[in-house]
Amino acid sequence: MALYCRKADREKLEMQLEDDNITAAQISPELVTGYKGIYNRVIKRGIDFILALILFIITSPILLIISAMIVADTGFPVFYRADRGGYRQKNFKIFKFRTMIQNADKIGGGTTALNDSRITKSGAFLRKTKLDEFANLISILAGNMSFIGPRPELIRYTSQYEGTERLIHEVRPGITDYSSIEFINLDEIVGGSNADEMYEKLVLPKKNKLRVKYAATVSFGTDCRLFFLTVGKVLEKVVKTVLQKG
Repeated sequence: MALYCRKADREKLEMQLEDDNITAAQISPELVTGYKGIYNRVIKRGIDFILALILFIITSPILLIISAMIVADTGFPVFYRADRGGYRQKNFKIFKFRTMIQNADKIGGGTTALNDSRITKSGAFLRKTKLDEFANLISILAGNMSFIGPRPELIRYTSQYEGTERLIHEVRPGITDYSSIEFINLDEIVGGSNADEMYEKLVLPKKNKLRVKYAATVSFGTDCRLFFLTVGKVLEKVVKTVLQKG
């Protein structure tokens, strides 16, 4: 009986996620329960910390090379730090290798446009290969992020969460989730002009529904699936880029 109910709830959730007339805030909160489990509350954090520590030690030479490449290209700072909405509504500053010119957020919007002129030469390479994400290991070690979870969002958007959207705060922001896979080519979707406007119109509503989906389905199995799906998508994108240049 319990198994039947869980299956029925999953089907109801999928129906609401696919219904364009239902926003993320309007999804039935009783269908979003995954975040309440011990995996999300306790186990996931332990796995994140151990894996991040191991990876940080192993990849430290790569991190130093990336840092040197950025400094040689456009100087300091090496990291891009900006405020994002965090776990249980505690805001934090993200760590990412800087891929844009200095003070880029003061020159343009918060969304990266197609062929954005703010992107540096080294930054273009780091973005294509996703190496800029390696700096997130610092945020994971600090407990502000997870490997798998909703992408950290601008506070001007997270402060507007309503209804069921607020449950997004019950899982740690992460490097990848359902929305990261769905919008892996985000710059192509928002286009070359009015990127913020296009993001808010075409991407954000769907992205928030997928973030709610993660809060509803978070588990070890879900995280493993999302990890391998992400690796596949990134490799596909890298191969496509190499072939286009070749």
